[in-house]
Amino acid sequence: MKQRTSTPTVSPVKIAVLAWTCAFASATLAAETHEAGESHHWSYSGASAPQNWGTLDPGFRACSTGKNQSPIDMKSSIKGEHKPVDLAYKSGAAEIVNNGHTIQVDYKPGSSLKIDGHAYELKQFHFHAPSENTIDGKHFPMEVHLVHQDKDGHLLVVAVMFNEGAPNPLLASLWKQMPNKEGEKNAVADALNAIDLLPAQREYYRFTGSLTTPPCSEGVTWLVSRQPVTASKEQVAAFSKAVGFANNRPVQPLNGRQVVAQ
Repeated sequence: MKQRTSTPTVSPVKIAVLAWTCAFASATLAAETHEAGESHHWSYSGASAPQNWGTLDPGFRACSTGKNQSPIDMKSSIKGEHKPVDLAYKSGAAEIVNNGHTIQVDYKPGSSLKIDGHAYELKQFHFHAPSENTIDGKHFPMEVHLVHQDKDGHLLVVAVMFNEGAPNPLLASLWKQMPNKEGEKNAVADALNAIDLLPAQREYYRFTGSLTTPPCSEGVTWLVSRQPVTASKEQVAAFSKAVGFANNRPVQPLNGRQVVAQ
């Protein structure tokens, strides 16, 4: 006779742990793409604008209730010990994507950043125009976010501002392949290295914040370059035309956070 098997009982504790694990995995996946917004429609205007993100989806609640949100205005900072950033970037730009919220460049594995002895791998970089973060209340024409992730899923974002000026050589190569319609993507034909987006002088503001798009997850380390780079007026305009709207979240309250100048 075939022995009858019974369904094992799962304890409430195990169910809770499983639920937490699934939630963490979902947040990590959203963090890696950073701009995907696939779980619910959100935008930068109208009923799905930033001020309403927290009500669009239960997973977006941090957008309205979080206390360590990004972007911020760096109008005051404390002087901290300079902690150099060890960059080990390689040419690895793989694909350029118009995801309907930004132009994003996905990066091949193998490029990393190390700070405080802790390593983060570069996953992708994307752009906002005008800038999301501000310095002394000043917006810049454009800002790039280089999104990194460590082996445990923690995020670090390097942000660099663009002033209007000389054309940016890396953007000149990228924009030739930039998809102009939402959902389109192109392979990056040239061997491009993200290090060319960074200024020669590596001083930065450091603070703890969040993703600047839903789900607005907190616990993100931010390094905002104190020195801008340049992009031409035409390069900024080409990006804005491809996206179709200003894609910057408004500045969020500091809520007692300290910005450290390093």
